[in-house]
Amino acid sequence: MRDGLGRLLGARARLRWVHQILGGALLMPYFLLASVAVGSAAGGANALSSLPLSLAAYAAALPLAALTGVYGLVRPLSVTAVRAMCAVPGERLAEGPARSWAARGRASAWWTLHLGIGALVSGMTLAVPPMAVVLIVLPFVSGLREVRLGFGWFNTGVETYTAPLLGIGLLAALALCAAGELLARLAPVLLGPTAADRLAAAEERAADLAVRNRLARELHDAVGHALSAVTLQAAAARRMLERDPDFVREALTAIEDTTRRTVGELDAVLGLLREGDPARPDGATAPAPSLAADLDALLARTRAAGTTVTAHQDPGPAGDWAHLPEITSREAYRIVQEGLSNALRHGAGPVDLRILVRAGHNTGRRELEITMTNPPAAPEGREPRTTGGRGLRGSAERAALLGGSVEAGPHGDRWRLRAVLPLAGGDR
Repeated sequence: MRDGLGRLLGARARLRWVHQILGGALLMPYFLLASVAVGSAAGGANALSSLPLSLAAYAAALPLAALTGVYGLVRPLSVTAVRAMCAVPGERLAEGPARSWAARGRASAWWTLHLGIGALVSGMTLAVPPMAVVLIVLPFVSGLREVRLGFGWFNTGVETYTAPLLGIGLLAALALCAAGELLARLAPVLLGPTAADRLAAAEERAADLAVRNRLARELHDAVGHALSAVTLQAAAARRMLERDPDFVREALTAIEDTTRRTVGELDAVLGLLREGDPARPDGATAPAPSLAADLDALLARTRAAGTTVTAHQDPGPAGDWAHLPEITSREAYRIVQEGLSNALRHGAGPVDLRILVRAGHNTGRRELEITMTNPPAAPEGREPRTTGGRGLRGSAERAALLGGSVEAGPHGDRWRLRAVLPLAGGDR
């Protein structure tokens, strides 16, 4: 009993009643326009002064509302009102404007129902309470029995004492209609996501996930290498603190340079997810490192950490790496950086690095090949090498985006990382 009264008279029911009253108010412009047309068709009569003409104007107003309901922004307006007032779970309603005609049609049907039912509930709210009060007090106020109420069978006889029951019934019917259960049940059906909406939401989530993965990959490559290098440089400086002050100064200088450059790389990484940097007046971000501009500094920092790196470079006929496509140069740098980070963390000896531009064995098109080898044995205090972690998976993803590939694993008595990146535009 209490639950039933709560559904009819509780806060949720009152909000739904306000929602329907709002629909009745929204129908008024359509109704006034239709009443003018109906009155003109009836020979210039005032449609508002005649119940049949008013009903005709109401019927004519609904198709007008349906026509405007196909406008794409009607759905988000309706969804916002339903979420705020009808206690319908948000996940059951669609997001954004209706784009397909099927979604527009459903939104138009909802708009028409909301306005049509809202107008009826608004009229009942104005008419039913006074009528119900009169019927309820009719047996107790003798003067009302002599008033012509338009219901002659209430004026005399036993029927007069059934009037309170009818009045209470009218109030109950008003409460039932005002509770808005019908519209609340229809809202998910007519304002719920269509297949196109679900597809668009899935694409948006996939795009957001791709951005997150890209950011994680960039952070891993930029920060991971710097931390590995700084850790080894600091450890080497600590061991040589008493014996070789010059080496310690060089190590500290390398640490300072590594951290400074990493801050710049972090600025570039964060710039991937924002348009400019509000802390900088020009809105610019630090450029992402590339093979052409930053390879030598990367090798120097790795060597400063105590690892010997022998680099063999053959950029092709152009003679330098500046001719590479920008995206290839950038992704190649990150792959080399990840390989050197793995060598610092897991390797046991000198690193042999070869970077060259050559013709593909199968396609004949030019491609960039990166090969890095070093002994696989892990000295005491370093992490054991595995077949691949986040960094190697990130390198493989980078290469795949360019149509290339990355292979990493044991190769004879050494560990080898090999990446092949096609040069779609060729050398410039």
